[in-house]
Amino acid sequence: MPRGRRGGRVSALEGGPEEEAPPAAAAVPSALWASGLQPGAAAGQTLLRGIFEIGRSSCDVVLSELALRWWPIQPERPAGDSKYDQCKEEFIEVKDIFSVKLKRRYSAKQQGNGTLLGITLFICLKKEQNKLKDSTLDLINLSEDHCDVWFKQFKKILAGFSNRPKSLKVILNPQSHKKEATQVYYEKVEPLLRIAGIKTDVTITEYEGHALALLKDCELQEFDGGHWKLLFAIHCWSVKSFPLMQTLEMSVVCVGGDGSASEVAHALLLRAQKNAGKETDSLLTPARAQLPLGLIPAGSTNVLAHSLHGIPHVVTATLHIIMGHIQPVDVCTFSTTGKLLRFGFSAMFGFGGRTLALAEKNRWMSPNQRRDFAVMKALAKLKPEDCEISFLPCISSHDLQEWKAEGSPKSDSSDQWQTIQGQFLNVSIMAIPCLCSVAPRGLAPTTRLNNGSMALIVVRNTSRPEFIKHLKRYASVKNQFNFPFVETYTVGEVRVRQRNKSGCDPEEDDGRQAAASEHSFPWNIDGDLVEAESEVLVKLHPRLISLYGGSMEEMIPK
Repeated sequence: MPRGRRGGRVSALEGGPEEEAPPAAAAVPSALWASGLQPGAAAGQTLLRGIFEIGRSSCDVVLSELALRWWPIQPERPAGDSKYDQCKEEFIEVKDIFSVKLKRRYSAKQQGNGTLLGITLFICLKKEQNKLKDSTLDLINLSEDHCDVWFKQFKKILAGFSNRPKSLKVILNPQSHKKEATQVYYEKVEPLLRIAGIKTDVTITEYEGHALALLKDCELQEFDGGHWKLLFAIHCWSVKSFPLMQTLEMSVVCVGGDGSASEVAHALLLRAQKNAGKETDSLLTPARAQLPLGLIPAGSTNVLAHSLHGIPHVVTATLHIIMGHIQPVDVCTFSTTGKLLRFGFSAMFGFGGRTLALAEKNRWMSPNQRRDFAVMKALAKLKPEDCEISFLPCISSHDLQEWKAEGSPKSDSSDQWQTIQGQFLNVSIMAIPCLCSVAPRGLAPTTRLNNGSMALIVVRNTSRPEFIKHLKRYASVKNQFNFPFVETYTVGEVRVRQRNKSGCDPEEDDGRQAAASEHSFPWNIDGDLVEAESEVLVKLHPRLISLYGGSMEEMIPK
């Protein structure tokens, strides 16, 4: 059995020393591979079988269509000796492999490709709490011919995963949070993308709205023998014009916080309407976004990324993109007086809107100081909004399943609008769970990413201590809605109309001075301050965009 010598400078390479694998992927004990796939599932057509050294043990290795299996080669067992019975078969699923490279050793005096040691597999591991981790598995064999056959077979398998992106347009907001987005990308994200062989084109935004401006116009330029690179916006491709999109040759990635992510998603959807020839101010059924969007959390709260991945973890978000884990996600349209304000995922009016307006007026503070100051100031001047709220109820998926099981003809929505009115301290409308550090169960814990409904949460007027008690419940395991002044509804459409403008007194610095006019009031839409007229219509559009993230079952709050 060929064995690699210890010592020297060892790297996992596909070509020469300039392709040394970054130290991002750490090898783990082989015992960790033994869970996750049932023995029967590891079966399938055998592609290759050979001998490699794995973890200092000579192993019989079998590669099938579904899994890579191996077990130590046992010497002839002495009579009555049972210690070898403890050797177990181990395996990994081929779908968890995201890159393969030849492993070589280089010395100072050596020239050329170095000494071949074997093959390195880069693996995506599932950890606790929705977290993903990159790791490596070394298959040691000094035979050039042997490794070449296996290497080509692994490359062929990886090429068959058409859902994985080949190129990424990366939009990076250097001002996110503590201006750490650039460091996060180049230290944690880019090395993994490079290992996976994904081409990237990075645009660093220079001002608010820069990404949206870039995505309005785009140009294409051919490079490197037929590949295509977007100079400005990969979003503008259409499936009809560019069939490569159907195999996810390219995707978009946003590195930043909620504001950046929402801006890019909004721009992507606007471009989709333009390509479909639809007027944005008269959208009944918007066109779906044509390219999937990846989100790398690098902001203060990262609500959208947290809801998508179940955890605000940079490596997890990156691996979901590399592995091509795509989730269709519901999107809302926010419009007023027949004009589209924007596409979005969640919104708050009242306390949530005024708090954001105050925070935006004090951007000279650090993000945490700005947030705390705005919350305290808004609480000090807490006052209700006199509103009329109309909504179109949706039947919950649980009730709908029960009715279907009983043979009931009820549909999943109602065509009867309902109206509530009065004094409201806060109104929340959310199409996603809105997980964040201050609300680990989510601001709307019963909502899913694509269940075809929104959560409408209204907080009627109450005393300041009771309202604060309600806010504190978000950080606990207790039900934050178990108050007599809190009402929740599952809806498909919502219309919010302010019935007076008494809250726009310019003498009061309660956050509404940032309004564009005395007829506007602040909305917090995905962390962005949006000034709206007295009536806002919010409508849900199921599965309007595809985002890179985990399976829906993993996202269910505990």
